[in-house]
Parts: sequence; structure tokens; C-alpha cells
Amino acid sequence: MNRVILMGRLTRDPEVRYSQGERSMAIARYTLAVDRRGRRNQGQDDQQQTADFITCVAFDRSGEFAEKYFRQGMRVLVSGRIQTGSYTNRDGQKVYTTEVIVDDQEFADSKNPSAGGDANYGGAGYGNNSYGGSQQSSRPAPSSAIGDGFMNIPDSVDDEGLPFN
Repeated sequence: MNRVILMGRLTRDPEVRYSQGERSMAIARYTLAVDRRGRRNQGQDDQQQTADFITCVAFDRSGEFAEKYFRQGMRVLVSGRIQTGSYTNRDGQKVYTTEVIVDDQEFADSKNPSAGGDANYGGAGYGNNSYGGSQQSSRPAPSSAIGDGFMNIPDSVDDEGLPFN
């Protein structure tokens, strides 16, 4: 099975190109800086790399979404498959490549509600599906959350209508 899940920050804005032909398709390339887990070695080389820089490629609608919404520094969650390849450079040396072909991508951080902007920014996954559009939500606003991370259930809600006991 070839499946990878990554969470990291974009090192720069995605680079997007469009394919030629009858049906033009967006191809977005971006690099994620993914932190390595583990303890830092005390007193050893502080210049040691603590992140891996992984190239991701998103096609079609996922590529268009990355172009429109992804910006340098954003933390995103990506799932897909690893693809390896090789080519010979101008000097005649063989160069090996490894990249993640994106199946799904989503924002890993929610946008600050007071910052304004696009309401579809936070929390929604965007793979090979639609962008979400302007759907109305029946959920209470996040401001109704109490300090422990749970939302208050209004007294008017009947316990029989809840999906759990």
C-alpha cells in the first residue's frame, strides 16, 4: 500500500501551471516543511535539520484550490501517494525525485474569525471534490463554545433528537 499523510507549513506560495490540450488542467507544486518528531539532542549540533521538505503535486481542482487559497506559512494537511522518478540533468548526472501526489488537502489551522476573509477557509477538506461553495450551516457560531472546547446545547433542543445517549 502506498499512502502518506503529512502535516506541515508551506515554504512558499504554490507554483501553478496549466496543461495544454483539449482540456486544460491545473498542476500545482508546493513544498511542505514537515517537523520531525523526537527529542532534540542537547548540546549537539544546533544546525541539525529538524524538518523535512517534501514536494507535493496537486492536479485539476485540487491544484486550482491550492492556487487560490494556499499561501506561504499556512499549515496544511495532505494525504496522497509517494511517486518516485528520475531524469538525467544537463551535466549527464542521473537525478532521483520523490514527491507526493495529492489526493486530499485541507487547512490544518482555522482562520481567525475576526480577521474576516473567506468563510470557506477553515476546517474543510478539498481533494478531488468541489470547493464547498456558499453553503449555509445550521451549526451555532464558534463563539458559543465554552472553555473546555464543547459547545453549549440550547435548552430548546430535545434530548431525543441528539445522535447519542
